[in-house]
Amino acid sequence: MSIYDKLKDLGITLPPVATPAAAYVPFVKTGNLVFISGHIAKKDGKAWVGQLGKTMQTEEGKAAARAIAVDLMGTLHAAVGDLNNVKRIVKLMSLVNSTPDFTEQHLVTNGASELIGQVFGDKGAHARSAFGVAQIPMGACVEIELIAEV
Repeated sequence: MSIYDKLKDLGITLPPVATPAAAYVPFVKTGNLVFISGHIAKKDGKAWVGQLGKTMQTEEGKAAARAIAVDLMGTLHAAVGDLNNVKRIVKLMSLVNSTPDFTEQHLVTNGASELIGQVFGDKGAHARSAFGVAQIPMGACVEIELIAEV
């Protein structure tokens, strides 16, 4: 089954690449690697604002991370032309806007990791880091970047 069939079965339509909000590019290809710049969580087309442990709980943060995974795949599609050409999702790095006592950043990030695994199968098994941070641009609750091999 192709990646696009899996996305269709999941009811996912890939979005176009978002215009960067600052002085950077959405992705860089070098050798057989593609580095996707950090994508912030969006809800209804705007930054999904919130802080885990204060205004949001883990399950909502997980939904935000899943939404980011959809956006990341849209950018990866633009970078490589065909997601079936992806050999491996190498790594995700997740930043979670959270209070000092919130300790479930890893569970929030599972929202992205689980969807990547569903879509890419064994090729989606990736290394990962999840950090709690004091703030993310535009007050977003989560930001995630991705590295893929093609």
